Amino acid sequence: MMHLMGRLKRFTSTFIEPRLQALGYTDFKLSYLVFLSSIDEQGITNSELAKQAGVTKQMTSKIVSLLEEAGYIYTQKKSVDCRSSLIFLSDRGKALFVQLKGCMQEVRSRFDALVGHGRIEQMIETITQLVDELDKVE
Repeated sequence: MMHLMGRLKRFTSTFIEPRLQALGYTDFKLSYLVFLSSIDEQGITNSELAKQAGVTKQMTSKIVSLLEEAGYIYTQKKSVDCRSSLIFLSDRGKALFVQLKGCMQEVRSRFDALVGHGRIEQMIETITQLVDELDKVE
């Protein structure tokens, strides 16, 4: 099973990353997505982001610095507690998600063509249910 998950991840990365690079996102790695996808309109703290991404606060700080330097996010001191900052998606980060959605639609079309739309729908529903149940346990 690990081999299968690894193959799907590798395919997705090798399919999407070159397309994003051609669109000007040369400094983006698909592994950053777990961080960017956790940021909502209200912003998120480094600690909350670390928890959602399932990594250490130190690792999150490193990734946040990289993403901020690349212009995908920006930070802003909290008005109530200036010791803490909130992390927000920048315009470039939001534009990346628009492009990423198009890339994912390409992946989906390719998967549909390979095994059929219904089977892919069933797989997505199963994975969604599995993730939802895992979230309850954690």
